[in-house]
Amino acid sequence: MREILPALSRWYASGESFGLATVVAVTRSAPRGPGAAMAVGPGDEVVGSVSGGCVEGAVFDLATEVVETGRAQLQTFGYSDEDAFAVGLTCGGEITLLVRPVSAATDPAFGEVAASVAAHRPVVLATVTDGPARRGAALAVWPDTVSGSLGDGGLDAAVTADARGGLAQGATGLRHYGPRGERREDDVTVFLHSFAPPPRMLVFGAIDFAAAVARIGAFLGYLVTVCDARPVFADPRRFPDGVEVVVDWPHRYLRSTDTDERTVMCVLTHDPKFDVPLLEVALRCPAAYIGVMGSRRTHEDRLARLRETGLGETELARLRSPIGLDLGARTPEEVAVSIAAEIVALRWGGTGAPLADTAGAIHRPRPMSL
Repeated sequence: MREILPALSRWYASGESFGLATVVAVTRSAPRGPGAAMAVGPGDEVVGSVSGGCVEGAVFDLATEVVETGRAQLQTFGYSDEDAFAVGLTCGGEITLLVRPVSAATDPAFGEVAASVAAHRPVVLATVTDGPARRGAALAVWPDTVSGSLGDGGLDAAVTADARGGLAQGATGLRHYGPRGERREDDVTVFLHSFAPPPRMLVFGAIDFAAAVARIGAFLGYLVTVCDARPVFADPRRFPDGVEVVVDWPHRYLRSTDTDERTVMCVLTHDPKFDVPLLEVALRCPAAYIGVMGSRRTHEDRLARLRETGLGETELARLRSPIGLDLGARTPEEVAVSIAAEIVALRWGGTGAPLADTAGAIHRPRPMSL
């Protein structure tokens, strides 16, 4: 949804109706997870993807139909052994889509949701997918307010409580309720689509590799900050648009900024006077990944210095150094790919081995997080 918001916001602001298809459930191997979206707008303009190309033609027809009828549809696509050329997922998985019409006239909360997502403000969009409640009815939930309704006050209250409870973790998925929000009943199915703020990537050391790492980090959806104490290197003109550039001592900046369990840190300073004070702070912060550039000999020296600061072996084991996967990378761009590959592998539990040398499902189970 984040990727296609500019187009959706443009259509919405113009008063035009568009068909929005959202993946609400996935089984087995499927190319896109819950929350993936595709939309068909005025003039048959198409944005987004729900399957990587397997069923987009059929979804185009569905999206066009719901705009014409004004009625949302729930549709499941899977692989057919009887007819491998039928509309379906050739990967063998199954996806369920909610396809609904959206316009300013029928969905007044959507514009507020789009604005919040664009501004990185946390919000949950709850949409009825099945049951006696109106399919496609939407309720937007923020930490301190709500907009819209699913058709019943009790249902709205139950969904609001669950949405706020999962918002901090970015929990996305289906929930089941009674017609008036009763717990432990499954008459009404609601898709909770959480938009937590994007995770952060902190790049320390504004060397030539940093621009490439920042670029690929932004491409992967991170909010990227580059920090260096040397103004001559920490020049915003050296980095892609949208990347924050901070002139400060890395350890001092890290102490003053927020991190969480999704944050990734790439330490490229390659200098003990920057590395050691920074890592002493970093290894005591919540983070998903802490990668450090340097040779194996440099790493051993760095570990010895960090032990002298009082850090234990459990903390030191969090370091990924030398940084990146073994791709034979040489150029800054190639090194950035190797770093990004390690981050992705760690996030999803990948091995880094060629898929041709592995067996079993290609797509691992996805965490309930954006």
